[in-house]
Amino acid sequence: MNKLIRSYLKIEEHVLLMIKSEFFIQLIGASFFLILNIYLAKKGFSDPEIANFISYRFLAVMLLAFPLGFYIRGKPLKPFFILGSVGVPFIAILLVLAVENTWYEYLPLLFILWGVVFTLFQVSSLPYIMRNTIPKNQSHAISLNYATHSFGTILSGIIIFGFGNYMQKINEGVILLFIAFIGFFGVYYLLKIKIDKAVPLKRNFRWRNLDWSLLVKAIIPTLIIAIGAGLTIPFINLFFYHNFKVDSSAFAVIGGFSSLLVAILSLLVPNIKNKLGFKKGITYTQTTAIIALIALATTEFFASYWWALPIAIVCFWIRTPLMNMAAPMTSELTMNYVGKKNQEMLSAITAAIWSGSWFFSSQIFRYLIAEGLPYAYIFYITACMYAFGVFMYYLLILDYEKRNHSSYEN
Repeated sequence: MNKLIRSYLKIEEHVLLMIKSEFFIQLIGASFFLILNIYLAKKGFSDPEIANFISYRFLAVMLLAFPLGFYIRGKPLKPFFILGSVGVPFIAILLVLAVENTWYEYLPLLFILWGVVFTLFQVSSLPYIMRNTIPKNQSHAISLNYATHSFGTILSGIIIFGFGNYMQKINEGVILLFIAFIGFFGVYYLLKIKIDKAVPLKRNFRWRNLDWSLLVKAIIPTLIIAIGAGLTIPFINLFFYHNFKVDSSAFAVIGGFSSLLVAILSLLVPNIKNKLGFKKGITYTQTTAIIALIALATTEFFASYWWALPIAIVCFWIRTPLMNMAAPMTSELTMNYVGKKNQEMLSAITAAIWSGSWFFSSQIFRYLIAEGLPYAYIFYITACMYAFGVFMYYLLILDYEKRNHSSYEN
């Protein structure tokens, strides 16, 4: 354990400052993930309406991420971090105020703006790590960066549970406002960053100079998994709320403990990758997560039995950390696969894919729910997409190992 801690302490100070700032961004994002849907449901919005609102955020990221990834090539990234760190809590506050004051006509615009400011941080963080860490620290920096979402979910879960149990008259909107104000602390760490390397661009840069064949191969598995995830992940709290009557504070505990598991496993990813390699590390964890998701979905048909909720919770606790712990490995794999000159573009395309897929998936979810399809069937579709995506990652790993082996021989 001491050796593991020392490995993370060796990460460059400026990168740690960026990661600390991202924690506050993720704190806000996690709190909205945990209870925003339930908050909107209590305000009288239907599931299809909620899905439509959520999709606007993903639409914004889809449209902005790709041009942003092209724009940040060769530029310092600190200004984008500051804009995101100020913008995320500010827009989050406006969004809650719009709901509380029934300014519903502004909600689509606010969700779009929320997606925009999140994108500024989301697209820039991974390229900043790749630019500003030495190779031996990259795995630990990427893993710690991914773990910020888990740490944010843990803290937001504690705050939500505390408000829900000890201040019953406080509704979800007040809790979200409180957490949004805390989010402004992220700016403090960004202002302390002194190192921000920018990789100079060649003057004769052209789109065709990018290795598009490598980029396409790297993004296909992500695209497949993202489409499946968009049908399930944003609405998992509604699954528990409608089927098992799990309210905000209770789901905050469930989600918080799940994120604790995610954080622990994410920090162990470098060791797991070194012992198992990409092939076993990615495929074993994600396959187990898919099985847990299928079991979770099936509990909907047994919701009237006392044992269904405990099984659903346990399956959620298995699925979430195992699926998420593969993310740092797949990011490191694809970043190294495409090479340095393609990394900013890959980060942008990946962000666009996740949000674009989640936009279309949210619209598909809205249609399927409106037609009366049970959550379980929608989750089964996700499991099928996951399985196909894992298979495509397996093929990508084989190609990556083949390319590395050929380079080593040459």
